[in-house]
Amino acid sequence: MKIILIILSVLGLALTVIPSVLVFVQDISLQTHQNIMVFGMLLWFGTSPFWMKEQKL
Repeated sequence: MKIILIILSVLGLALTVIPSVLVFVQDISLQTHQNIMVFGMLLWFGTSPFWMKEQKL
């Protein structure tokens, strides 16, 4: 389960970086960029806390 969460988190981070490059080279519109980035942000913040928990001693 933890591996799936890590994969989804990395995908969320990719969805916040790649659209910026695509807008820079004018492959996608600004509105599409914003929609993809919101989805990526929600994916990252929705999955990362579950596998980045601090270990209790």
